[in-house]
Amino acid sequence: MESARQAWRRLEPVHGMIYFVPEAGLRWSELGLKGMAGYFASRGAAFGRASADLVIATFYNFCPDLVRQALPQAWEVVTPERMLAARVEAAGAALRRAGLHELPGLDETLELARRAALAACEHPQGRPLFAAHAALPWPDEPIERLWHAQTLLREFRGDGHVAMLLAEGVGGLEALVLHAASGDVPVAFLKISRAWPEEEWAAAEERLRSRGLLDGDGLSAEGAALRQHIEARTDALALPAYAALGEDGCARLAELARPFGRGVVNAGLLSLG
Repeated sequence: MESARQAWRRLEPVHGMIYFVPEAGLRWSELGLKGMAGYFASRGAAFGRASADLVIATFYNFCPDLVRQALPQAWEVVTPERMLAARVEAAGAALRRAGLHELPGLDETLELARRAALAACEHPQGRPLFAAHAALPWPDEPIERLWHAQTLLREFRGDGHVAMLLAEGVGGLEALVLHAASGDVPVAFLKISRAWPEEEWAAAEERLRSRGLLDGDGLSAEGAALRQHIEARTDALALPAYAALGEDGCARLAELARPFGRGVVNAGLLSLG
């Protein structure tokens, strides 16, 4: 299980950079979308003309008002098909800017990541956001194909994560507050990007304190244990994808993924600025 988690974590920047790079924002702007509308439309386009309610449900932790400002209005100016094409274009352009298309391990990394992604495609039940992306065609070029493979693995794991949050009675806003309390991500970034009103954020903090999950502004021992439990179970739910590689294959993918993840980070593709 640990090698599977390492494979996912080390390769995840290859997918995650799409939410930060200027190549994406530029393309959304060229298509007539501003602000978070481009994010919701580009990721939600796998559903087709996704409604705000569908995105609220599947993305899980965004303030509903923020989503409703973007959808369904975005589909009045751009088609889902064009958004999907622009997303792949942006991903490829950013990864090429970082030089990842020239890394010597690209072919083997892609082969392993694709095998895991295709194994995940055999288990779409209960994973709506993953299933929507799994139905999309694979890009032609290797670096875009690697991005797509990791996109599938990310959404596969993400849907399992949402299932675990629901099972533990942790709503979208509560999940954000617990994440902020862990110190892993700046609180200001989570508040700004998810756009929950301050009074609702404060109310969620109080609910979590009443459950014994927060100690002041940080995690209590029980809160830390709950987060660890959710992460461990999320890892377990992601195993149907990585089991196809076996322990040796997961270890090899984790080894190969390291320079790809580092390349994304070193090129500044995950910069919050």
